[in-house]
Amino acid sequence: MILSHKYRFIFIKTAKTAGTSIEVFLSKHCGTTDIVTPIRPPVEGHEPRNYRGFINSLPEILERPGKLFSALQHSITSREKFFNHMPAALVQKRVPAFIWKSYFKFCVERNPWDKVLSHYHMHNARAGGSLPLDEYLVRGRFPINYFRYTDRSGRKIIVDRILRYENLLVDLGEVFEQLNIPFDGTLGVAAKSEYRIDRRPYQQVFTDEQRRIVEKAFAKEIELHGYRFES
Repeated sequence: MILSHKYRFIFIKTAKTAGTSIEVFLSKHCGTTDIVTPIRPPVEGHEPRNYRGFINSLPEILERPGKLFSALQHSITSREKFFNHMPAALVQKRVPAFIWKSYFKFCVERNPWDKVLSHYHMHNARAGGSLPLDEYLVRGRFPINYFRYTDRSGRKIIVDRILRYENLLVDLGEVFEQLNIPFDGTLGVAAKSEYRIDRRPYQQVFTDEQRRIVEKAFAKEIELHGYRFES
């Protein structure tokens, strides 16, 4: 997650959508007072800054009274006011209203079947290549993103623009031009891309049953963005 006062934007980082590469690129352009959250494990060229601070848990407690203890515990034990993959709804609560309203808020989304396949390859690589796709799918721990850029209902998008991973560099070019961020058409880094060795399109990988598992898990994102297995 990045909040830039220099360029007046808030970048919401979603899962498996080149978010780390975008963060590394943006961190090099951000000013000294901008907020840049850490990446774990750290990535060369990325410089976290200004993400710590006092957390006023009262608004979050009032909205979710059942989370009273956990909210209080977090506010006492953690000084990370802003963190990686922080949902937009929480960012909204922790920044002044005028910043949320006036800064350009954006994130990236991706075809769920392609996103799941990328996520699988990452976990398989970390398991030493011993994780079957079916076992990964049974676990059900998928890179679901919609709650990161919607309100609590999951129906209303609260960021200004959701870029398409499938058209990433063109979309980024438009946003960076709007924000006056220098951009030559490439991010200059492809973080975490080394995990995926099998480059076959997802349509050639998933069986009909596997396809339906992903379709069910990502029903909300498919509804919001109109993704289809064929495209």
